[in-house]
Amino acid sequence: MYTEAFRKTDPEFMERFEHFAFDEAVNEEGQQMEPVTRYMAILAALIGCQGLDAYKEILPKALDAGLSPVAVKEIVYQSVDYVGMGRMWQFLKAANDIFSERGIKLPLEGQATTSFDDRLEKGAQLQVDIFGEAMKDAWKTGHVNRWLAANCFGDYYTRTCLTLAQREMITFCFLLAQDGCEPQLTGHAKGNMNLGNDKEFLIKVVSQCLPYVGYPRSLNALTCIQNATE
Repeated sequence: MYTEAFRKTDPEFMERFEHFAFDEAVNEEGQQMEPVTRYMAILAALIGCQGLDAYKEILPKALDAGLSPVAVKEIVYQSVDYVGMGRMWQFLKAANDIFSERGIKLPLEGQATTSFDDRLEKGAQLQVDIFGEAMKDAWKTGHVNRWLAANCFGDYYTRTCLTLAQREMITFCFLLAQDGCEPQLTGHAKGNMNLGNDKEFLIKVVSQCLPYVGYPRSLNALTCIQNATE
């Protein structure tokens, strides 16, 4: 893998990066997170910033730390709504390849809870549950908002394995890792807070993702969190 090769070709850089990403950031007082949650956030952020090679390095560590294969797949599946199939496809292949190498039988057990008949109704209700009553009829304001309710929330947020709060957290990570998503990031910061992922928790998420997405996007995310609290 790249890590081992870079330790030989770029030892000074790797010494500093590994100390920061795997020790300093992880163990910073007040910013520590339970490993499975931390890896969920990092994997989602790597999909958001299109860090495919880094994703391949981190996914085995996440599995070793206890993140379930089903949870890994749910993160990848949900990302399609936030990065698009054109950028998500390669991460699905990477996860499948690593699962195959580890002898994890595919396909995994299904997690769907909606049908094509009730996905809109259930998706629209989830929008209300996350963002409030103002979202009740949002799906009626245009076909894209109807798709958002039925497809994004009805097809993916309703799936089992991850809690609603976990799904909002990974959405926050998909968005913080991209450029130009600050309005949506602020909205989902508020959605996270509505579900119990408070300001302090979201700052921890940003802190743990920072080594993988850089300072500009992390500082923007902190601003969005502050804006959401106001």
